Order: sequence, then C-alpha cells, then structure tokens
Amino acid sequence: MTILDYQICRAKLVSISGIRTYSMPPNQQDQNSLDLQQYSLILKRRWLVIAAVTASIFGLSALIAIRQKPIYEAEGKLLFSKTDRVSSLTSPSTQVGELNGVTLLSSPLDTEAEIIRSNPIVKKTITSLSLTDQKGTPLEKDEFLKKLKAKSIRGTDILAISYRSSDPKEAAAVVNSVMKYYLANNINVNQAQARVAKRFLSNQLPDVETRVVRAETALRKFKEENKVFALDQEATTGVERLNELSGQITQAQSNLVDAETRSQLLQRQLKLNSLQAVDMGNLSQSKGVQEVLTEYQKVENELAVAQTRYTNEHPAIVNLTAKAAALKKQLAMRVSENAGSEKSVPTQNLQMGELKQTLTAQLVQSDVERSALANRIRVLQDAYTMSQKRLGVLPQLQQNQQQLERQLQVARGTYEELLKRSQEVDVAVNQNVGNAQVVSMALLPNKAANKITLYLALGGFLGILLGVGIALMLEAMDQSLKTIEEAQQLFDYPLLGTIPHLGQKSKGGEAESLLELPMRENSYSVANSAFEMLQTNLDFTVFEKPLKVIAVVSSTPGEGRSFVASNLAVAKAHMGRKVLLVDADMRHSCQQQIWKLPNLLGLSNVLVSQAEFSRTTQEVLVNLDVLTVGTIPPNPVALLNSQRMVLLIQEAAKDYDYVIIDTPALSLFGDGLMLGKMADGILLVVRPGVLDSAVAKSTKIMLEQARSRVLGMVVNGVTADSGYMHYSKKGYYDKKSSDAYGGKLRNSKDKVKLPNIEFS
Repeated sequence: MTILDYQICRAKLVSISGIRTYSMPPNQQDQNSLDLQQYSLILKRRWLVIAAVTASIFGLSALIAIRQKPIYEAEGKLLFSKTDRVSSLTSPSTQVGELNGVTLLSSPLDTEAEIIRSNPIVKKTITSLSLTDQKGTPLEKDEFLKKLKAKSIRGTDILAISYRSSDPKEAAAVVNSVMKYYLANNINVNQAQARVAKRFLSNQLPDVETRVVRAETALRKFKEENKVFALDQEATTGVERLNELSGQITQAQSNLVDAETRSQLLQRQLKLNSLQAVDMGNLSQSKGVQEVLTEYQKVENELAVAQTRYTNEHPAIVNLTAKAAALKKQLAMRVSENAGSEKSVPTQNLQMGELKQTLTAQLVQSDVERSALANRIRVLQDAYTMSQKRLGVLPQLQQNQQQLERQLQVARGTYEELLKRSQEVDVAVNQNVGNAQVVSMALLPNKAANKITLYLALGGFLGILLGVGIALMLEAMDQSLKTIEEAQQLFDYPLLGTIPHLGQKSKGGEAESLLELPMRENSYSVANSAFEMLQTNLDFTVFEKPLKVIAVVSSTPGEGRSFVASNLAVAKAHMGRKVLLVDADMRHSCQQQIWKLPNLLGLSNVLVSQAEFSRTTQEVLVNLDVLTVGTIPPNPVALLNSQRMVLLIQEAAKDYDYVIIDTPALSLFGDGLMLGKMADGILLVVRPGVLDSAVAKSTKIMLEQARSRVLGMVVNGVTADSGYMHYSKKGYYDKKSSDAYGGKLRNSKDKVKLPNIEFS
C-alpha cells in the first residue's frame, strides 16, 4: 500500500469516526437574542471579571457586617377585634362594631399600623422616653420610623410591633410605650366618635319623627277621600260582582228575547197590539157596552130580516135603520168612554170568546214582562258600569296607597333605627374600651439580631448580579466574533473546517502556534485531524473547474492565515499530492520563519527575473515545496498585479497538483483580492476573538464586490467557548498504534516507509 492510499483510508476513518465533517450553516435566527448556550459561553469567557466583582462586593459586605454594632429587637403584639366606628354608629346600613376597609383592596390591620406610625404617637413616644440620636439631639421622626416596624401576622387579627436599638432596654420601652399611647389614642378616638354620633342622632330624631307623623296623616286622608279600607279585598269582591252582574245581564237579555218573541206571535194571531188588546179586554168586560152592543146586534138582525121583506123606503126599514144608527152611535159613545180613545172599534172586536180573551190576556202579560225585563237589564248594566269603573280606579289607588305606606314604613324604620342607635351610642359614650388589646408586652431582648448572614447573602447576591451585568456589558461592547455560529451568519460561506486552539502562550511577541507545524511534528495530534478534514472537504468542494490554485486569505492579521496555509500544504502532501506553498505576503512574511528557511531568493526575485522559478523553490517535505517571499520590494502591489505573476501561477499549476498562496490581510491591503482573482478559489480564515464584526462585514463586502470565488471558510483557534466542536486530546489512535507506525513524522527529507495496512 502506498502512502497516498494509506492517507486516503485514514481520511475515510476520520470521517466515519464523526470528528468534524462539513457542516451546513445553522438556521438564521435573531442576532439580538442569545440562547442559554450563548449565555453560558459568555460567563465562561468573562469568569475572571465576574469572580473579581463578586469577591469585591462580598468582601465589602463582610466588612460592613463585622463593623456593625449589635442590634437588639423587642416585639409586642396587639389583638384587634370589631369595635365602634363613626360609620357604624351613624349609618343604619352598616353593622355595629364592624372593622372594615373602605375598598376591597384595603386592609384594616395595615390601616391601624399606619395609625401607630402617625405623628402624635411617635412624638409622644420620643418625648416621654427622651430618645436621642448619636449626637444627643432629639431623635427625628424619620429615624424613629426606620427602626419601628408594624406588620400583621398572616392569617390572624394580630399586629406585631417591633423596634430595633443598640440598647435592649430602650427597644422594649419604645414598643410598650407605642402600644400604650396607641391604646389610649384608640379609646379617645372611639369616645370622640361616639359623642359626635350622639349629637348627630339627637338632631336627627325630631326631624325623623315629624316625617313619620306627616306620612301617617297623608295615608289617613287618602283613605278617607277615596273610601279605601282594604283595596285588595275590594278588588277581589269587585271582580266577583262583575262576573255576577255579567251573568244576570246575560240571563235577563235571554228572557227579554223570549218575551218579545211570545208577544210578537200573539200579536200576529190576534192582529192586535198590546194596547189594542188591553182596550178590547176592557170593552168586552164593560156591561154598558155589551148591553148596547146586544141591542145593536138585535136591531141589525131585525133590519136584515125586514130588508128581505120590504124595500128601503118602507117605514119599518126606515125605523130599524134609524134605531140601528142610534144604537151604533150610542155604542161608539160607550166604547169611547171605556177605551179613552175616539178611534172606532170594529163591532166584532167588542165581543170576544173565551179563547180570544185568554190570548189577549197572555199578550198583555207578555208585554208587561218584556217591559220589566228591559228595565232590569238597564239597571244591571248601570251597576256593571259603575263596578267596572271602580275596578279601573283601584290600581292607581293601590299604587298611591302603597307609595304612602312605603313612605310611612321608611320613616318609621329610620326613626326606629335612629332610636336604637341613639341608645347604643349612649352605651358607647360611657364605655372606656377600644378595638385592640395587648396580647404580649415587649420583653427585654437578651440576644442581638445577627445580620452577618444577611449581609453576606445580600453581598454575594449583589456581587454575582453586578458581575454578570458587567460581563454582559463588556460582551456587548466587544464587537469581535466569538463563536462559529456568528461567523457563519456574518459571512454565509460554507464551513470547510475548524482548527482547534493549541493552547500555547505567546513567546517573543508572536504566537508560538504560528511557528509550529502540527501536521509535520505529530501526525496523530488533534490539529492534524482537523487539517486532514479541511483538505478532505476541499476535495469534495464542487466548483466550475478543477481546483488547483488556492489563495488563503484572512480579514485581519493574527487570524493564523500563514499557519493554516502551511499546515494545509502539509496535509495535501501527506495525501501524495505534489504541493507548492507560495508566500505572497510581501508586507509581513512568515513562511521562512515557520519552515526555518533562508530568504535570500524568493517570489519577488522571480517576478523581477533575478532568479529562476524552478531553482528558487525549496523542498521541505516529500511532495511539498515552499517559495518564500524573497527580497521585500518597495512596491509589492506592482509585482503581484503583474502579468509575470499570472504566468508564474500558471507555470506552477502545470508542475504541481496544488498551489497554495499565503496572502496579506484583506483589511490592510488589496493584495489578497488580486491574488484571489488569479487563483481558482479563495479559502477564508476566520479566528473568533480576533476578528472584529465591522472588519468582517467590510471583508464580506470587498469579496462580493470583487466577485471573488470563495470556496468557503475555515475557523481557526476554536475553543469550547467559541465552537460546538470538541476534540479528544488523545487523538483518534491510541499510543501503541502511533508507536507502531513510527511515532511522529520528523522534519526531514527522508521518505517514511509505512507497513502494509489492511482495512476491512
């Protein structure tokens, strides 16, 4: 197996082991928000600041706690119960003795606590105990209130009063004095409220009594004027009478219809009306009329017989005719006298039979009954109308009566309540009690309150809080890129590899890591694996033409551009590729220092035709040649931007598999952009903590404006704080395997012979 085959197989093993493969850029998210992982990284980076601030605040708190004088705290307790207040004494709507707040959010105990802290009680306590401050002057109210506490015990009606002082006797005396003056003030306030309530009630009772008398008089007059006794009962009775009258009217109307029908039938049969029937009845019963009628009928009969015998001129006919006329006249006179009417009555109607007399009597009776029924209906209708009218007035009367009764009831209720309150106030005036009592007096404290723990806890908390705040502020002020995610979001280039931080300290003003070749010194180091992955990802990069010339650029100095270029060249050489490393940084070259090579002749000499290209390159490893920068010219841009440089790169691309160009920083010079145009692609080196975000944005803009072919970026100097990749310090092969294959690869031109290795 050749070295090339071995390196390819090894690269595959590294990929399979999952150390670090090509990573797609993370999802875009809000750059102003930090997740928990970012916060933890910030705290790790700024732990020294946080520790210093926390220690300072904690030490200051400890010093203050130690220098504090011993403080003694005495406590007494008051129990509150429901007692009289102005509202309960004068307002009939509230209960007597109710200790309530004005609003739902107010607390009665908190209100009493504020009364305890009021000016009168505080001043009495300060004056009676002659309290003074450290200068000997009378203690101010604000200073006194800072030491006095009054708080309610949750779930109870007890108020705890405490006072802190350096003198234990003073602490106990203050608490007991405050409770004594509060109780006295509470009793005085209650008695004063009771006296005010008494005067108020005494003034109100006569007026309320007068309103009661007026309401009673108005109700009595209303009942007398409207003849009201019991409206509810009257309404019930009136409705029943209306129903009864309605039934009677209906029955009378039915009887009237029967009487009228019967009268009409009789009139049609007799062909007489009722008046005529009465007259005919009287005439048929009149003896004088009947005698004349009988004599008249007799003469009529004789005249009829005589007319059959004689002519009309016969004396007998004449006499009978004259006699009949005389009798007829006499009959008319008799009829007129009995009937009271001058109307002629047919003779046949003056004499009736028994049936006709009966029918005539029935007709008269039916007519009389009809008249009586009509009068009854009229009377019943009048009574119904009057009852209905009365019922219609009853609701209004009832409303007026209820209003008057309500006014009377309110007046009586107010009077009775005020009278009751007056009696209660009389009792309250003579009482000498308040709404609080002492549960426990303040005892002499024998142990000082220990505040050291509190000071230390508070100092530690404030120290941590202030330290974290300062750390976050410093982090916000620091504009450098700190994580791989920030670099990906800012550049938006494919991430081809991450090089771990080697951890060397600075030496001689330059980072020692820049002078080290981990790919040459230790083939199984962590950095070795990272560079192998970088060159593997470069091989997998899809581009428009074969990738042979690579320009390694960075935004600013110090990002390890030369370090990445040299080790990438070693990684390519280890894969059996013929590689040329060109140091084109004519501003600050590093490759001769990294490889410890002479720099008498180099790139600048070849460009000005002072040396030949093939004789100027120096072999440093198998398959790896280095072309140093050579003599530093006064104007590097003119040399790098010349046609000779283009031809040189083309010639090198023919002789070598890969040409890696180390360029100056893009933020300082434009050499990198010019060399990037000549190369097949640009590899951008980014180092968190060194690259500023503003410089990175400027680099991004320059690359876009120059339309450079950027292959991707490699993040150098990755730590646990700046990336999400973690390498094992032991590498990917154990020590025995490393020793079996010859340990480290030495810096020599000898070819290393490796045993045949089989991969399953």
